[in-house]
Amino acid sequence: MAEHPEVAAYPVGLRLAGRRVVVLGAGQVAQRRLPALVAAGADVLLISPSATPSVEAMAEAGEVRWERRRYQDGDLRDAWYALISTDDPAANEAASAEAEARRVWAVRSDDADAASAWTPATGRAAGVTVAVLTGQDPRRSAAVRDAVIEGLRDGTLTAPHHRARAKGVSLVGGGPGDPDLITVRGRRLLAEADVVIADRLGPRDLLDELPPHVEVIDAAKIPYGRFMAQEAINNALVEHAKAGKAVVRLKGGDPFVFGRGMEEVQALAEHGIPCTVVPGISSSISVPAAAGIPVTHRGVAHEFTVVSGHVAPDDARSLVDWEALARLRGTLVLLMAVENIGAIAGTLIRHGRSADTPVAVVQEGTTAAQRRVDATLATAGEKVRAEGIRPPAVIVIGDVVPVGLPAPAQAP
Repeated sequence: MAEHPEVAAYPVGLRLAGRRVVVLGAGQVAQRRLPALVAAGADVLLISPSATPSVEAMAEAGEVRWERRRYQDGDLRDAWYALISTDDPAANEAASAEAEARRVWAVRSDDADAASAWTPATGRAAGVTVAVLTGQDPRRSAAVRDAVIEGLRDGTLTAPHHRARAKGVSLVGGGPGDPDLITVRGRRLLAEADVVIADRLGPRDLLDELPPHVEVIDAAKIPYGRFMAQEAINNALVEHAKAGKAVVRLKGGDPFVFGRGMEEVQALAEHGIPCTVVPGISSSISVPAAAGIPVTHRGVAHEFTVVSGHVAPDDARSLVDWEALARLRGTLVLLMAVENIGAIAGTLIRHGRSADTPVAVVQEGTTAAQRRVDATLATAGEKVRAEGIRPPAVIVIGDVVPVGLPAPAQAP
């Protein structure tokens, strides 16, 4: 191929769905590139005598066809695109020559100057595919791509919709409190919202990033204080959605983990309003992790159970089989249980759980105000009162609690 070192590449998006793509070599380069080719719907033929475990798994799953052999002349016949990435320079050179002769656009992993195509640094955010080419400086390409993608994701770089947005509500799980722990999709939807109806337990710092025109409605169902009735929340969602606004219902944790998310979805459905559910990181696993507690650990716990503790064990409204839970050997994670931890601990002990079972209470997990208090089932109720623990707090019960703790200092 004639070299034109000073001529810029012409960017284009290849539509490869159903079209033959040949990948030569099944090492790290192929492992990085294959998922995007599969996602594009390409008919991928992989030719290589061996493969990395990840590439082999793709072949076993039927995502690509794999011929376990080396490159042979004629392999690029009828191909639309080729990725040449073997560890044999002579084979790469021969394949590149065949691609040129057959007018097949080809990428070379070992010699970009000898290729007829370059792979841009790509990413996707807010429904936009970003592709960056900076000639022979792939690190700069990646840096520019990352800057653009990050801007689209956090809303600092806007990509306005020039077509009408679909009406409806986005039910977004905001995670345990740290604003960095919301999902990428959730953050993008917040950046596009006209109205945000937010819980107190959602990532409040994200509200400061919203543009001035966004209406924020406080749905703060604060424990032991004022609250906005669920019916009022449902009505607000319906009202603003019917007005044609982009509505985000921002909830703490995951919408369907003790979050009444399905009640809101059902209320919207009754009015014919579509709802997109964006899962969130549940505090039941993320808060213990942030406090150094694995809810499962090899040789310690093979199970964990998440339980709502907002209703005391002796309350007729309780749906929890505390006697059965007491017999389990795994980890118990209690949410909304600060007020009732004494009664819960006593019930577990009465039904057979050891009074010496370790307990950790993590208040305001993942936030700057996070603090952890350790106890046992026998002392948990009194310890929570003495330490002035208030919601939100996650309570972990089980032998996993001390797993992550440093070994105690030895006496001299």
